[in-house]
Amino acid sequence: MGTKDRRQREFAEREQRFLDAAQALIQRDGLLSLQMSKVAEACDYAIGTLYQHFASKEDLLVALATRNCLSRAHLFERAAAWPGPTRERMVAIALADVIVLGEQPEHFRLAQFVWTEVVWGAASPQARQRSLEAVEPLGRAVDRIVEDAVRCGDLPAAVAPSPETLTIGPWSLCLGMHTLMHAEGVLPSAQFPDPYRLLFRHVHYLLNGYGWQPLFDPADDTALDGQLARLTRGIFDCAWPPGPAPVSTSGKEPSHG
Repeated sequence: MGTKDRRQREFAEREQRFLDAAQALIQRDGLLSLQMSKVAEACDYAIGTLYQHFASKEDLLVALATRNCLSRAHLFERAAAWPGPTRERMVAIALADVIVLGEQPEHFRLAQFVWTEVVWGAASPQARQRSLEAVEPLGRAVDRIVEDAVRCGDLPAAVAPSPETLTIGPWSLCLGMHTLMHAEGVLPSAQFPDPYRLLFRHVHYLLNGYGWQPLFDPADDTALDGQLARLTRGIFDCAWPPGPAPVSTSGKEPSHG
């Protein structure tokens, strides 16, 4: 291995070490307490070395959220490649999101924070572009389901002038429900005892509106629970329903160290 290759490998390994340290500090002290100086100290590097990798704390957070997002890529690929009806493959994409949220709720909280103007808007254009390019495979996996649905006649072509314009609907539903579930008191358990079932009920209402075949009765809880259990077990080899989503906790005001 040449000197240049070795340096590139060492640079990449050091960057992952910084991201690991940032993740550990967030889990220990909370998202809003993260400081660049603490990340550098945890890795036994000068803070100047950290800034060689990330121009700002916002750039570091964007990179960390992107890495976390990519950790679910294999679940999206399993849903997209599953040899079942296209409509159920789209439902399985939402299931993959719920599974990741249940296993790693801190990933969603970080992503929720990163997508705000205060972080995303303050990150460098280079960091934002790297993030968007890194997650493109996730979007393509979902787009392939729409393309297959149009090709086989499950979905009217007129409804999906482009895959992206259609898939943003289910994505918005999932993102919105996750956000509400993490906001303590917004969805009282007495009134909303099963928010995950409610999420997939609305996903099916949306897909029915698209005319995506075969149509499904979202009000049939027995059929809905059966479908979700079958897909979760058959595609992801885990059980339905997942554990309850944790609520968010308030933190201290962010420190921009």
